[in-house]
Amino acid sequence: MGDKKQTTEEVIKHITDELLSLLHVPAVVEVLPHEDHYTVNIATDESGLLIGRHGETLNSLQLLLGVMLYKKRGEWVRVIVDIGDYRKAREQSLSEMAERVAVEVETTGQPVTIPNLTPYERRTIHMLLSEHKTVMTESIGEGRDRRLTIKPRS
Repeated sequence: MGDKKQTTEEVIKHITDELLSLLHVPAVVEVLPHEDHYTVNIATDESGLLIGRHGETLNSLQLLLGVMLYKKRGEWVRVIVDIGDYRKAREQSLSEMAERVAVEVETTGQPVTIPNLTPYERRTIHMLLSEHKTVMTESIGEGRDRRLTIKPRS
């Protein structure tokens, strides 16, 4: 399987299929190339199991896939795993939450802290509000205690 003639997409699909097979999760895997990464879409009836609480299992699966791909190809390739459009739906709800909180911070002038976000979700909100005229974001804390704060721009 270490055959260099295989495209990166084929290798990603093979590894993902193998991983899901070992987990005994029947699924259909689609790999889409983008400019700077590959998206791996997984369709399965067991999406809840693979997504996990707050997408933690999904993020772990993504990390594992990245490491396995590195071991097989000898280079880091960025992969983003999505299951049943979970990431797209989550991004939409994060976007709505960020806007709501930004309005609250503008109105009250008080910072608002959002706990329990994954690093990916914090980064998403940082990016969503990076160009905002009246509020800014900041991450404080370490590890699982890391929090995102939205506060008035000084």
